[in-house]
Amino acid sequence: MTFMRDLLRTFRKDEQGTISVELVLILPVLFWGYLSMFSIFDAYRQHSLNQKAAYTLGDVISRETAPIDNSYLIGSREMLAYLTANVKDDVAVRITSVTYDADNDEYKKYWSKNKGWMPALSNEAIQALREDLPVMPDNETVVVVETFVKYDPPFNTGLQTREIHNFVFTRPRYAPQVLWNDGSS
Repeated sequence: MTFMRDLLRTFRKDEQGTISVELVLILPVLFWGYLSMFSIFDAYRQHSLNQKAAYTLGDVISRETAPIDNSYLIGSREMLAYLTANVKDDVAVRITSVTYDADNDEYKKYWSKNKGWMPALSNEAIQALREDLPVMPDNETVVVVETFVKYDPPFNTGLQTREIHNFVFTRPRYAPQVLWNDGSS
């Protein structure tokens, strides 16, 4: 019996191999932490890219003096896909021309068009966006550009697949409003 007790006592006091055991225990946690940090950084990078792309689209559209049409909208979606390094099926764009009516204290849409899975905005939806729209003088117009991009994290570390939505409004620069050409004269 004393032999077993002495053997257990020497085993308990022996510290050889503890670094190997600690490494086996901590390495998966360190690896998961590294992948998590990489995924979080990638999510912030993608949010930043999407926001810059939305501002770029808003700026380009605000400079238009000729009416824009469906081909322009398709090109805007393709530009969004290019600027955010996504495939066209993973991006959607919605462009809305909004004016403010001071007499009735309400925002109204001139037109709203979309490419992708998001529907065009109705006048009721414009009223729901009241808090997001800028304070405007009577009969002033802005172009609202909304971009939607599906984001899938590179690693499964807890971040979920989500949709990144950006909402940008820009005042038309060279014309009183941006017009829509639906093909009729």
